Amino acid sequence: MSHTRQAEASNPWRAPLLFLVLAVLFVLEGSFRSALFSGSWNTALGILNMGLISAIMVLGVNMQWGYAGLFNAGVVGFLALGGLAPVLVSTAPVAGAWAAGGPRVILALAVGLGTLALAALAWRRIAGPLRVVAMIAVLAAGFVLYRYLFDPAVAAIEANNSAAAGNIGGLGWPVLLSWPVGALFAAAAAWGVGKVALGLRSDYLAIATLGIGEIIVAVMRNEEWLARGVKNMSGIPRPVPYELDLQSDPGFVAKAAEWGMDPGTASGIWVKLMYAGLFGAVLLALILLAELALKSPWGRMMRAIRDNETAAEAMGKHVTRRHLQIFVIGSAVIGLAGAMMVTLDGLLSPNSFNPLRYTFLIWVMVIVGGSGNNWGAVLGAVLIWFLWIKAEVWGPELMRLITLPLPEGAFRSHMLGGAPHMRFIALGLVLLLVLRFAPRGLVPEK
Repeated sequence: MSHTRQAEASNPWRAPLLFLVLAVLFVLEGSFRSALFSGSWNTALGILNMGLISAIMVLGVNMQWGYAGLFNAGVVGFLALGGLAPVLVSTAPVAGAWAAGGPRVILALAVGLGTLALAALAWRRIAGPLRVVAMIAVLAAGFVLYRYLFDPAVAAIEANNSAAAGNIGGLGWPVLLSWPVGALFAAAAAWGVGKVALGLRSDYLAIATLGIGEIIVAVMRNEEWLARGVKNMSGIPRPVPYELDLQSDPGFVAKAAEWGMDPGTASGIWVKLMYAGLFGAVLLALILLAELALKSPWGRMMRAIRDNETAAEAMGKHVTRRHLQIFVIGSAVIGLAGAMMVTLDGLLSPNSFNPLRYTFLIWVMVIVGGSGNNWGAVLGAVLIWFLWIKAEVWGPELMRLITLPLPEGAFRSHMLGGAPHMRFIALGLVLLLVLRFAPRGLVPEK
């Protein structure tokens, strides 16, 4: 390690100072009204809450990449699977939907999974040229039976109160329970992808995750029986009170008056603070567990595998099994973040799962923060999210100053019209500066 890298890794004040700068930015956003800052604590806390959820996403990716060197190019898919959990777990049951086709859908899904298991068994047990024939025969028969059971059931569910529902509905369970279920959904998908791709070259994992991410989002858009597809699912329960309920509570209105706020502003701030407390508690718990794991023999083994797989295999470590383990754990954390995000918005919109926001931007956060360092991942997530939001405001202001000397005309209007897109330029500039002056991230791995 060079002297520069040693200094980066050993400077104990680096991370606290950077977090202090980040805290100052949020204080300015909440309390200082100007052309650059909104002066609204509602806005500042809204950015903070989404930043905390982004930090949990980044922790999951950091476990995969920073601990084991696994490149997950389909973060958006695992996030979307996690976001599906609150719909299936916490929304109210749709009257008549289960009777219309619920048992048959469950049976069809069981047939599909059984077909895959039977095809894998045929591949292992049958030798010679009959192996391929047997596997194809099992898959073809299973597919026909699956569609025979699945299609009529889905049609019946989607026809049931199609204007207002048209989906299977949820179980009506507590919304906080949907968070770990979202993690389980993502972990199950990661196990399936990992079993296929992790034994191959590392680039195959990137291709597989990229494909599965797009497939998951496409399924959620088109399978209306599941969560209404592109019609979107609104009214998803959330773990904190609604602002309108607080505004109609005389006790809260009296408290708001004591704080010198109107009930509308006070209720928004109070709800966002409650969300921040929940998200912050989950984030701190995950960091604690991740730090304990990283400093344990298991964590040292994972980093040894990351740094030199051949040497680790020579020492008797099962590299593929350990890769699968960390890939599933990291994806579960991403799924947890997806469930939390949907309960923050109260809305599941499959079209909003954009790879630019939920894969590329997450990777930028990992790189800027410092891969392999959990606190660096958190710093990178919150900082990049803050800049991503504020660049849309700062861009037009900067462009207005740049174009002041220009005469009125089509060119100046064009420049001003494209100013909101300067967030992409700003993000690229931040990434280039970090890669040039801190290639291991703002808070590098120790």
